[in-house]
Amino acid sequence: EKIINGDRRAAAKLITLVENNFSQAQAILKKLYNYTGNALVIGITGPPGSGKSTITDRLTKILRKKGKKVGIIAIDPTSPFTGGALLGDRIRMQDLSLDNGVFIRSMSTRGHLGGLSQATQATVKILDALGKDIIFIETVGVGQSEVEIVKVADTVVLISMPGMGDDVQITKAGIMEIGDIFVVNKADKEGCERLVTEIEIMLGLNQNSRWCPPVLKTVATDNVGIQKLLEEIDRHITHLKESGELEQRRRESAKKEIFDLIQEQWKDILSTFID
Repeated sequence: EKIINGDRRAAAKLITLVENNFSQAQAILKKLYNYTGNALVIGITGPPGSGKSTITDRLTKILRKKGKKVGIIAIDPTSPFTGGALLGDRIRMQDLSLDNGVFIRSMSTRGHLGGLSQATQATVKILDALGKDIIFIETVGVGQSEVEIVKVADTVVLISMPGMGDDVQITKAGIMEIGDIFVVNKADKEGCERLVTEIEIMLGLNQNSRWCPPVLKTVATDNVGIQKLLEEIDRHITHLKESGELEQRRRESAKKEIFDLIQEQWKDILSTFID
């Protein structure tokens, strides 16, 4: 009840419970389920250093000016020593954390493949029930297993930057398919146009859907191209709603959630049995 009425502290407590004892949190999560499904979920992913946090920060500030309530889930690599979130994106977004209309949470991957914490989907539900209009999930790096974000987000924004070398470039097989919108950040750097062309060529080869992913240039630190990015996110959401794909993506997300719950229950049963 507290969460539905916008109690941030109650939401934070439940997220902590979800992270530490998923089974125990399930009873409360079930009660929240009827109050979810309203928020739009935007995945922001890309290699470390490509400017994910800055872009999320700038998008959030524009959305707040429009009166939208925003949730940010920043997935961090797990510290092997503490099991806690290592990078602490909240430090990077300090001014946002003072805004009551923004809820920021850093979560660790806890060795979970795909760069998505097991508790991510539950946290999305909690922030949805808390009344957030838009929820950003900012994920760790880009790897083959990062495709998991597709099962959680409505729109996936793939961020790259010039001069990162072939080994971490987003043009790797398997990564291109997950992006709905492509962003070349730090576009004032050398090699920007070449990277944009590379991405456009790859997208041309992969043309098999009704949505043609745009390739945008941004300089997030100077707020260049951020408004355009927000407009493209809006355009993609409109496309999803009109084509019926939003409903389809949400069904896939629900399937993944059920699968994760079953997996979690089996883990509990096995650990009890082994103990």
